Amino acid sequence: MSSLVNGKIVVDEPILKVGCTLGEGPLYDPITATLHFVDIAERKVHHFNTVDSTLTTDIYDVPITSIALRRDALGLAGTTAKGFALLNPDGSLEYLAQPLPEEHVSFTRFNDGTCDAQGRYIAGTIHSPERGIPGKLYMYDPDNQMCTTVDEGPFTDSNGLGFSPDEKICYFTDSLRNIIFMYDYDVQNGILSNKRKFVEARYGGFCDGLCVDDDGGVWSARWGDSRVCRFTSSGAMDLEIVFPKVLKVTSCCFGGPANDQLYVTTAHCGANNVQESSLQSTYPDSGHLFVVNLAGKYKGLPQHSFAG
Repeated sequence: MSSLVNGKIVVDEPILKVGCTLGEGPLYDPITATLHFVDIAERKVHHFNTVDSTLTTDIYDVPITSIALRRDALGLAGTTAKGFALLNPDGSLEYLAQPLPEEHVSFTRFNDGTCDAQGRYIAGTIHSPERGIPGKLYMYDPDNQMCTTVDEGPFTDSNGLGFSPDEKICYFTDSLRNIIFMYDYDVQNGILSNKRKFVEARYGGFCDGLCVDDDGGVWSARWGDSRVCRFTSSGAMDLEIVFPKVLKVTSCCFGGPANDQLYVTTAHCGANNVQESSLQSTYPDSGHLFVVNLAGKYKGLPQHSFAG
């Protein structure tokens, strides 16, 4: 159940009590009406049939950190901790690129990612301050089968990515700095330029995953702040969706037949911080999947598929 009061929607109950440790990366497939999402910590990719509410799960040997639909109904691509890969439902992987230096693999990993309208896969990595390893932003282009670094950073926890409705702006989240950046984007050539701040959200929690609606609004999940915030294309916050029984809200995407349902993933309170496990009794729905009915209010943009 949810209710809208004074620019705030309160969501009380999950649609699926899946109990993720680190639920992330929701992705809706309009052909099969399936909501795909990952549990990074448990190396799982979940597939939730939104018609009959059944759940199936694939388990991999390495963490899967983001996912994308492949064109022509060929399944899923994704980022693992090490790089870009094609995902097979039997738990096997076909790596396309593993750009991390071998000496960095134990101390950093890929995190969130998305595809542009041409089917390129863009994804970022997590920093290791102890080892002096910065987070960076990478792009894998299936046309030339090349992986390049498109921003050397330094970033902290590379996170939520998305594009404006006209594809001319790319949004990118640096979580621990609580900044959503925006770039000018040349979609024909896959070139990012003119990085600047879109939102500097220095209040409770941290910016995590995001998605964009067809009016150009940016929906940013708030890790540690129990909510998703919508920012207008000018950067003003105009709506909050609050999950009072969740602490760590991780990501969101639009889906449903009319693309007006917002699916929201969450994490267990102890994810990335075991000491916070004691908060789970206060936020008992942390780790579950939610959906928010936004029919008549907002619609999402179609999610781009991977061309490889």
